[in-house]
Amino acid sequence: MGKTAFMFPGQGAQYVGMGKDFYEQIPVSREMFELAGKASGLDVAALCFEENEQINITEYTQIAMLATEVAMLRAIEEKGLKPDVTAGLSLGEYGALAASGVMNAEDVFRVVRKRGIYMQEAVPNGGAMVAVLGLDTAAIEKICEETEGCVSIANYNCPGQIVITGEEAAAQAAVEKLTAAGAKRCVPLKVSGPFHSPMLAGAGEKLAKELEHVTIEEIKIPYIANVTADYVTDRAEVKSLLEKQVSSSVKWQQTIERMIADGVDTFVEIGPGKTLSGFMRKISRDVKVINVEKVEDLEKLNDLMA
Repeated sequence: MGKTAFMFPGQGAQYVGMGKDFYEQIPVSREMFELAGKASGLDVAALCFEENEQINITEYTQIAMLATEVAMLRAIEEKGLKPDVTAGLSLGEYGALAASGVMNAEDVFRVVRKRGIYMQEAVPNGGAMVAVLGLDTAAIEKICEETEGCVSIANYNCPGQIVITGEEAAAQAAVEKLTAAGAKRCVPLKVSGPFHSPMLAGAGEKLAKELEHVTIEEIKIPYIANVTADYVTDRAEVKSLLEKQVSSSVKWQQTIERMIADGVDTFVEIGPGKTLSGFMRKISRDVKVINVEKVEDLEKLNDLMA
């Protein structure tokens, strides 16, 4: 019998209307949107369901995405399904924390609201992120190291897709070298800052102070951290890993490969969009991937509960 993993997407997958059917049809999901509103001091339901420009601004995107993910998670849990392991990409790691039992939902929402604010405030002028397609990972790492200024890898998403981050001038200089080295495309991302860059270390420090007020529970379901691509076995490590995550590379491909090596053969993406499912197809086609973003998608999980 294989294992099942729950995985949660990060920023960029958000859209107006995400999670609305869960809110309207499933009481436990509605409770999560309301709890997110209480914890953040925002009308999270309106942020997610009504046309607005804030949904694409980091300090609002993060709480909106997480509320949607946890609302969907609770609906899945109510059906009696629990994962063997869990992980999330960047912001999505907080969805994994909720699934693992490490933090209660109210604390997760409160922390992520602050995380969004701190990351937005820390954004320096002239930051950039660029997706590099079709070039060997080692070549990208070497070029980033050799480029003057602050530029580094933000995300190891999947084979053939790496995201770099840093100062705008340094990122552009790296792009020129990456193109010359054979990158198929270098696509600037529409983001409001150089996330997962050392330039955001200050945001991580502020987040650490916020985490001082949070109780970290025993890890009921194993989860893998972005920073290490390894299981977190000691709850005393959780806060420092979350502080580092803001300014460190997200090792997503390595995380998925670790799960597969440990016998995971079914991955359930919980949240808006199919970003992680798309990455999965490039990492391995030997596993089953299920996406849950609509109420009717819950039917796809019936076989897992048999």
